[in-house]
Amino acid sequence: MTNQKTVFSGVQPTGNLTIGNYIGALSLWVAEQDKHDNIFCIVDLHALTIPEAITAAGLREKTLDVAALYMACGIDSDRSLIFVQSQVRQHSELAWILNCVTPMGWMNRMTQFKSKSENVETIGVGLYDYPVLMAADILVYNADLVPVGDDQRQHLEIAQDIAQRFGNLFGYQFTRPEMLARKEGARIMGLDDPTAKMSKSSSARGHAVGILDEPAAIMKAFKSAKTDSGSGVDLSQPLSPGVVNLMAIYGAFTGKTRAECEAEFDGAGYGKLKTTVADAVIAGLTPVRERFHAIRGDEAGLRRILDRSAEAAAARAEATMVEVRQAVGIG
Repeated sequence: MTNQKTVFSGVQPTGNLTIGNYIGALSLWVAEQDKHDNIFCIVDLHALTIPEAITAAGLREKTLDVAALYMACGIDSDRSLIFVQSQVRQHSELAWILNCVTPMGWMNRMTQFKSKSENVETIGVGLYDYPVLMAADILVYNADLVPVGDDQRQHLEIAQDIAQRFGNLFGYQFTRPEMLARKEGARIMGLDDPTAKMSKSSSARGHAVGILDEPAAIMKAFKSAKTDSGSGVDLSQPLSPGVVNLMAIYGAFTGKTRAECEAEFDGAGYGKLKTTVADAVIAGLTPVRERFHAIRGDEAGLRRILDRSAEAAAARAEATMVEVRQAVGIG
């Protein structure tokens, strides 16, 4: 374990996790599970940044859902830590300390805050401060690698900057976290708009396919997927974003390369392309959905796993905080 790099990642328990999350994150975590020292967190504190979008009961249920889905997708709780962020108080403690060393100018440059706060009358400080809590999540474990998408790259970069500034001020050097990304298929686009990333928070009909969707719903979503004005795949012409997206999804679920996907569908009508991709997704997600219901059905067992992991995570986080407190002169 000591020779392995530490990977930290977290998912908010809001919205419905999609095949975009599965391809770009969860499947990557599973594939890399034996290579790293893995820490996976359900970041329920981050979900509080938009309080209008949650209820207490809903947040608790969604938190357990995401934990069960982690395991259903193949994350092994005997090899990886899977826990709920709010159960490890060191995340919040470090976030406050890092708040005190983070210039407001850095926060003002965060593009995601600007986009989420547009045309919204009441924005909480938590949403503005979200990147500092994310930095604390990562740095409290001195994580080496963080599997995030391009939309989170700026947040990871500010975590690096915060770590460096803290070291310059107090002498304690956090590990500099680096990005871990899938080389292919990391950015799955919406089926309704293949120029926009598939989002678990979108309510648009036909936009996304959920990991837990039933086969009929998956097939319906793919049959309505946007392609272009043509009738089929023609490799003599540039492929449209919608067709490229469908092939990326197919490749992710079958393990085939882009070239192999193009060769398979060259000359095929869009109807065949869509149904074939849907069949591959259904075949890939059916066992995940079945495992999810089995795990989620044993709530007591699920909570025991989360509690055990939280205890182990807290011990690791506390080892960092002992050093941090000493560096800043508190505790």
